[in-house]
Amino acid sequence: MPKWKVAACQYPIEPVGTVAAWAQKLERMVAEAARGGAQLVVLPEYGGMELVSALPRPVQADLRLQLEHLQELVPAYHETCATLARRYCVYLLAGSLPERVGDEFRNRAWMYGPSGEGHYVEKLQMTRFERDTWGVARGDTNVVFDTELGMVGVAICYDAEFPLLVRRLVDHGARIVLVPSCTDALSGYWRVRIACQARALESQCYVVQAPTVGSAPWAIALDENRGAAGVYGPPDRGFPDSGVIAMGALDQPGWVTAEIDLALVEAVRLDGQVLNHRDWVRSRHLQAPVARHVIR
Repeated sequence: MPKWKVAACQYPIEPVGTVAAWAQKLERMVAEAARGGAQLVVLPEYGGMELVSALPRPVQADLRLQLEHLQELVPAYHETCATLARRYCVYLLAGSLPERVGDEFRNRAWMYGPSGEGHYVEKLQMTRFERDTWGVARGDTNVVFDTELGMVGVAICYDAEFPLLVRRLVDHGARIVLVPSCTDALSGYWRVRIACQARALESQCYVVQAPTVGSAPWAIALDENRGAAGVYGPPDRGFPDSGVIAMGALDQPGWVTAEIDLALVEAVRLDGQVLNHRDWVRSRHLQAPVARHVIR
């Protein structure tokens, strides 16, 4: 399927209060994206943390207790996301949340297909807050999803800032890389956005960013959320000169939708103005000698 639509969400973190209210909100949003023709729906990193508002207030105020008590809501979270993917016949990258794996917690996002089947991907490179303050551990495996839309990779937020992590996805067939993000400052948003555009340039592929937005003082892990959704490609033949295919309004809830044409990826890799994808030779780039010259 060479052409199809993706919808990236600028997802507002709100005090939904109950699992049922959260499920109703999510259905409204997924239904809206599906009505707009989206076949792939992308929600942000830590979108599932809205469920903290369904926990008792003392738990909401404690970062570690949140992680423990959220686990009770994880089954309902998965069931809701699987149902919506099946009901609206879309691929749904659900908002991530920390899940218990053995004796630690990992930041997992689940991809659900139109059948309702789902598989997870874990964040591999943790931020200082996640690792040192919150106690969320890194995952250990990159994942690509073989879908009817094509090969899809996922790099969760900070992961996108590391070229080799994303390049592994591309080397395993990904033609579109999804970057669900959660940043509490404009500088953080720009770090991830610049990374997304750089990864699209390097690998001559599509990259889609979907952020959390809004102020949520009740959610101490997500109290401030800044960003805009975007769909990016290489600034080369068949793509916009800027590489920006679609862009949302900063900090405003809603959807950013764009057409994905995977034939353009193959064409630009074969005969682009430059051939970044072909010319990426890691061994040569990393092993080239470095000469040091002293100049006074």
